[in-house]
Amino acid sequence: MKNNRRTFIKSLGLASVGAATGISISSARAEKVKWKMVTSWPKNFPGLGAGAETLASYINQLSGGSLKVKVFGANELVPPLGVFDYVSSGGAEMGHSGAYYWKGKTAAAQFFSSVPFGMTAQEMNSWLYYGNGLQLWEKVYEKFNLVPRAAGNTGVQMGGWFNKEINSADDLKGLKMRIPGLGGEVLARAGGTPFTLAGAEIFTSLQTGVIDATEWVGPYNDRAFGLHKAAKFNYYPGWHEPGPSLECIINKEAYMSLSKVHQKVIDLSCKAANIDMISDYMSKNYQALEFFKKEKVQIKQFPKEVLIKLKNISKDVLKDLSTTDPISKEVFDSYSNFLNSVRPWTILSEDSYLNSTK
Repeated sequence: MKNNRRTFIKSLGLASVGAATGISISSARAEKVKWKMVTSWPKNFPGLGAGAETLASYINQLSGGSLKVKVFGANELVPPLGVFDYVSSGGAEMGHSGAYYWKGKTAAAQFFSSVPFGMTAQEMNSWLYYGNGLQLWEKVYEKFNLVPRAAGNTGVQMGGWFNKEINSADDLKGLKMRIPGLGGEVLARAGGTPFTLAGAEIFTSLQTGVIDATEWVGPYNDRAFGLHKAAKFNYYPGWHEPGPSLECIINKEAYMSLSKVHQKVIDLSCKAANIDMISDYMSKNYQALEFFKKEKVQIKQFPKEVLIKLKNISKDVLKDLSTTDPISKEVFDSYSNFLNSVRPWTILSEDSYLNSTK
């Protein structure tokens, strides 16, 4: 599978990019550029870390080797949550992370990762590519000297790992949980205490009782971290991240210094990596889920009462976020209007089909 993918991308090459864009490729062939990419993930970590490597490989192959990107895992050059500032300042030309980590920089960034009870991956990609989501994302990041691109998606995540059962909304009160972004704000209003921890810190924090629960991604990544050894219960669905987009951020000055062909190489490679990641997760999650079942992990569904409570709180959180500043209101309106437009089709098509197969 991987070899076939590499062969396909390599066969495209600069000539195909040039033909598709009508741009001369002679300057791109002559141009030899070496970039660094810093990430928020452990080096080669399944899914997320591998996604950054895949993106770099696509750029290298599609450029015919004239634009090479070297990937640095979390803590190799900067801490996991230092990616945004490092790329913004030009320490590295590219970064691979999640936009919700930067809510302290700009509240609107959170819309470009995942919204509780919001868009699925398919809806999110539609908003970014065929709504005005990407244009708004660029507008939000412009003052930070960054160019954002979607570069991965995990699909609907699991609800997290817990060391106590969640039988009612009252069980959320006092709960110490690693859950970043808007999901963390929802938990806080439900009476819990959210933590933002880098991936490498999760297992030890859960095992030692620093936190009572954690969300991470889903079976594929959760197995890699051994979270089933540190918690008793694995809950679903992932109400907080129904379609989380991963980002490639690019230093704007570095991006603008490239030839038009190399800019297009990056843009197309990000799109390819975006599709590749969610395909990878779909192919691996079910395998890890079967492993958890054999390990007798208690996989439980959140009670309806809990989900209703969280959904109602989410509405208030988003409403308050939209009043933070004008750009947050602009993004919120665009996101909400697009979701309200496409969701009836999602329900009519995918929901009805899946329900018919039960």
